[in-house]
Amino acid sequence: MFMSTATATPTIPRLARAGKYLTFYLASEEYGVEILKVHEIIGMLPITRVPRTPTFVRGVINLRGKVIPIIDLRERFGMRQDGAEETCIIVVQVRGIQLGVVVDKVSEVLNIAEGDIEPTPSFGVEVNTEYLLGLAKSEGRVRLLLDIDRVLSASEADAVQVVPTDDARTPASA
Repeated sequence: MFMSTATATPTIPRLARAGKYLTFYLASEEYGVEILKVHEIIGMLPITRVPRTPTFVRGVINLRGKVIPIIDLRERFGMRQDGAEETCIIVVQVRGIQLGVVVDKVSEVLNIAEGDIEPTPSFGVEVNTEYLLGLAKSEGRVRLLLDIDRVLSASEADAVQVVPTDDARTPASA
């Protein structure tokens, strides 16, 4: 007799998951993030490393005069780096913080219907899948839908928040 250990753990009502998603690649897997969380997509910019930050924090960039932290999703998810040629930054709003997320390649914007989203299976207590909204199936493929607010814990989001210094708050005199 076959017994499955995978169980569905829907943490968010299914109706809340349908909608438009920006899809992107990490390695050969396709992910999606709610389009309402996306501010813009930019090419890679010089990233300034910040000492003593977690390994998934690449550093900060100057985006039109605003300094924002940059996190690397490959590093965050424990994936091997392979120097993808179309690497870019998706600027998102996470827990009230604007930050950039490095991805391998942006794919497309998809409208995903509720019926095309499956709950995230449980892989046991050792594997945290809380950051996944569900699995979207379309065109013969499965896309991992991210809950971008849960990719970082509250303490990690606080840790990467760039706090303006007194110099940055004071306008320069002419």
